[in-house]
Amino acid sequence: MSASRTLLLTIPHRVGALQKALDVLGRNNINIERIESRPSKLDKRIYDFVVDVKDVPEHTLNKCIDVLKETKAAESITFLGVKDEIPWFPGKISDLDKLKQEILEAGADLSSDHPGFNDQEYRNRRKQIAQIGLNYKHGDKIERVKYTKEETMAWGVIFNKLTSMYSKHACKEVNYVMPMLKNNCGYSENHIPQLQDIHEFLQDTTGFRIRPAAGLLTSRDFLNGLAFRVFHSTQYIRHHSQPLYTPEPDVVHELMGHVPLFADPDFAEFSQEIGLASLGASDRDISRLATLYWFTVEFGVCRQDGVRKAYGAGLLSSFGELEHSMSDVPDIKPFEPDKVCEQTYPITSFQPLYFEAESFERAKEQVKNWAAHMDRPFAVRYNPYTNSVEVLNHSYRLIPVARDLCSKMEQLKNSMEKIIKLQESS
Repeated sequence: MSASRTLLLTIPHRVGALQKALDVLGRNNINIERIESRPSKLDKRIYDFVVDVKDVPEHTLNKCIDVLKETKAAESITFLGVKDEIPWFPGKISDLDKLKQEILEAGADLSSDHPGFNDQEYRNRRKQIAQIGLNYKHGDKIERVKYTKEETMAWGVIFNKLTSMYSKHACKEVNYVMPMLKNNCGYSENHIPQLQDIHEFLQDTTGFRIRPAAGLLTSRDFLNGLAFRVFHSTQYIRHHSQPLYTPEPDVVHELMGHVPLFADPDFAEFSQEIGLASLGASDRDISRLATLYWFTVEFGVCRQDGVRKAYGAGLLSSFGELEHSMSDVPDIKPFEPDKVCEQTYPITSFQPLYFEAESFERAKEQVKNWAAHMDRPFAVRYNPYTNSVEVLNHSYRLIPVARDLCSKMEQLKNSMEKIIKLQESS
């Protein structure tokens, strides 16, 4: 049986070390498709090499692994899995350009129960705005939308209704950021903010980016974007006939619900942790992560100063559900990721259950610990300087830490022995 595999080779940083490992592969006629190297940030004495090999008989590959270990050509060798079984995921931020081909629903594709279904002018308008997302590439400036008077009036009705409720029901982080959004991004009842202005504001606060989307992405693609601190946002607005209702995310949901908290450092890190956990995850784990996202980023509540507050975008952009979430009607349970990820939920009615987090910082650590036990043969680390992700072996990550700890303990032992000798001599 042959297979395509991805290996992680940990090789000492010395002359000829890589060649020694490659010679072992070459002598067995193993075809290398790709090889990438990077110095370890945890230990300067070793390098990580990610190697893709193609159509290799299992017994041949296992033989090579044994030789690499016996000759110490590599300090450790780890299978990152059968290559074709690991879903593709973006390795650098520009790879997000590929995700726009997987739009589930484009801007003009409306269900029959949508308020704008029979309004052809409205559908054409959405299609025009959605095209901005289809044309966008990483590094471009986001094209500005000249919103109509009708669209701006609908925004104004919603903006006034929601902001009047924030002081009582929204978390303190939202109320802290909203004045900044008004001053820096033009949030007001008479103006629908532009994504480019918000993008620049978030870049200066938490490093988050806004990327225009043509419509609804798959859960995998949307979560993958969060790993790079990129939020895919629609730009079209709900139908003017029902400004306080929408059956789908629109620019109101994105700008009133999501954007304020992306300017908060703790929440930004929390969102990115969910995104990083989604990279290369199985379909089952993507479903579980999407459920975690639903009960936190979309419909999360927290307790501040002994009072329940809303932080989920689905609450902050819907006055009806915001009131419902703060009432005595729904069930409230503590946020525990292993339980949350298995919870079912309705998508066309108010939520009967909410999970309450102690804080964003606490929720971030809980999600991070939960993700560490996912069924994924590797871990990833985000490099903010290159806007890329690095693949790490779970077990390898602990080796340099243990090595450093042993070294420090040895130093401490030597120091104690010196102190004892000095005391004895005196």
